[in-house]
Amino acid sequence: MLKKNFTDLALAILRIGASALMLTHGIPKVKNLFADTIEFPDPLGVGAPTSLTLAIIGEVIAPIFIIIGLRTKLATLFPIGVMLVAFFFVHLNDPIERQEKALLYLVVFITIFFAGPGKYSFDRK
Repeated sequence: MLKKNFTDLALAILRIGASALMLTHGIPKVKNLFADTIEFPDPLGVGAPTSLTLAIIGEVIAPIFIIIGLRTKLATLFPIGVMLVAFFFVHLNDPIERQEKALLYLVVFITIFFAGPGKYSFDRK
């Protein structure tokens, strides 16, 4: 019986799937960035434009790097940071149903950080 190791395929699916889904949250924020007035929460007190820019980096730019597997470990730090802010500053007092999405993304991107991108990436070794 042949035994196949699908770990690299699983890492690619996790990396690409989670990052593609993250883009669906970030792309509307890009549109907001170019609006006449920026309306965005400022949980860290750095100003709405800066908060929005940081969210876009974590939800659009970094996920693109993660999808192609380029500088993956570094890139995962940005969505991890955004999800930590979402959980601890935005949704901490919300019911679990509102916290769950941030926690799931947090777990996934932490997993990608520690496991690496796998061989189906530009970072492959």
